[in-house]
Amino acid sequence: MKIITRYVFSELLQVFLLALSALTLFMLVVGLVKEAQQQGLGLVQILSLVPYVLPEAMRFAVPGTMLFAVASVFGRMSASNEVTALKAAGITPMALVWPALTLGMAVSFVSVWLNDVAVSWGRDGVRRVVVNSVEQIIYGRLRQQRSYSTAEVSINVKGVDGKRLIRPTLTFQASSGRPATVSAAEAQLTANPEAGTLVVTFRDGTLHMGDYSASFPDTIVREVPLDAVSRKGVASTSPSEIAMAEFGKARQQQVAKIDQVEQVIAGKAALGLVTGRLEHALPAYTQPDRDLLRHERNRLHRIVMEPWRRWANGFSCLCFVLVGAPMAIRMRNADFLTSFFLCFLPILVVYYPVFMLGVDQAKRGSVPPVAVWFGNVLILLWGWWLLRRVVRQ
Repeated sequence: MKIITRYVFSELLQVFLLALSALTLFMLVVGLVKEAQQQGLGLVQILSLVPYVLPEAMRFAVPGTMLFAVASVFGRMSASNEVTALKAAGITPMALVWPALTLGMAVSFVSVWLNDVAVSWGRDGVRRVVVNSVEQIIYGRLRQQRSYSTAEVSINVKGVDGKRLIRPTLTFQASSGRPATVSAAEAQLTANPEAGTLVVTFRDGTLHMGDYSASFPDTIVREVPLDAVSRKGVASTSPSEIAMAEFGKARQQQVAKIDQVEQVIAGKAALGLVTGRLEHALPAYTQPDRDLLRHERNRLHRIVMEPWRRWANGFSCLCFVLVGAPMAIRMRNADFLTSFFLCFLPILVVYYPVFMLGVDQAKRGSVPPVAVWFGNVLILLWGWWLLRRVVRQ
């Protein structure tokens, strides 16, 4: 039995690691090319992104490669009558399946960790690299396209000579809330990552702000936040990018924020009743606060749901093993691609729609967060039924 276990485990591990390396490399290249195109990154910045994009690529690659390894190994063993020979020797097929389930369990925990690292550390690292490289990114875009823009800042130039911008026009949101435009004969950009600002030095130009206009023959300096000129923007506050260890604290803070908004609504209504201004006690008067309360409650639902989603998503590896192993044995097909797609098709049709439906309803608060596991439960039950059929035959 130990020989069979080592044999199956060795075959699965070899195929899994080989497929994982190939698919991760492919997804890593795709992710880096996408970031390079969107942000205008150079070679140095692209290489700096590799450790941060790697967990993101692996978290998508691991479940598929786990299913691929199981389908290809058990499909080949069944097609070459190795399973039949074991049954003839009085050995149950479970002796083959247990090593796969053990590997699937271990990979599931790794997948949960990758899901956490990718959305917390990985995405934040990509954002830092892009923000810290914003000076090189802007100069690169201006040399190629003569323009660069984000939601808050727009830069247009006639040309670029080294670090000197020729006849630049910069439009940005001023502290007064009105857009301001600076046109100059030349300018220079200098990033200051420590202060989090981009320093723009203009020479011989004009400042326009609403109806106000002023000329300056010498130089003026404007500081723009790096987050404003970076297309990655500020750090995300989405619950999907909170680290697993921070969910308890985030939940407490969100509950306190909801209590505060509820107290504001109750206070406005009470003040209206006490002062005799009954219109202030009507729901319409506190409608903006009620909209804010609805938004904060939806955020709380997402914070509560997110850990359940990561665990369910990670343990899809174990579910895929439990389905893929008996299906590959029953199909008896040595072609690993055929075995993989035949095993993956029911998962694609059943598991992912049910999983996404559970996530969507849990976000809305319509169902408890444990509902995100419903797709996993269906796959586990289906896999257990297939496994019983394989053992009994």
